[in-house]
Amino acid sequence: MDVAEGLAGYRVKQFSVFMANKAGRLLDIVALFAASNIHVVALTILDAADSAIARIVVDDPDKAKLIFEEHAVAFSQCNLIVVELPNSADDLRPVLTALLQAECNIHFVYSFMTRPRGKAALALHVEDEEVAANVLVQNDFKLLSQDDITR
Repeated sequence: MDVAEGLAGYRVKQFSVFMANKAGRLLDIVALFAASNIHVVALTILDAADSAIARIVVDDPDKAKLIFEEHAVAFSQCNLIVVELPNSADDLRPVLTALLQAECNIHFVYSFMTRPRGKAALALHVEDEEVAANVLVQNDFKLLSQDDITR
């Protein structure tokens, strides 16, 4: 299977939401999502003194983007590769080894809160999505699509 041809199908959208570092701001965003039946499936926070950046993966990114725009929430968007860990967290080492052997740099990684198909999953933002996707598929890892993480 040539992943390059179908790479768009393996991309999962992530939002980076810029917010004031104040109590309840993340809850405000989650409440906006809940009102539109959008679910957060992965989340990590980068905290600074005056502000924070929430990296968020949702099950309906198109609807989430509209919510952000309607409510003037500052955000950016990027693509992730999401890899399923077939057996357990012990599969982290082979994933990282495969990416190292392909000389594919990882910019950041975090885990999913929900477990698609009952298995652990990692969100990876990498230097070269095509290289990462190809090497992971060649090493028998399953890449998850946006459809796979939708509830």
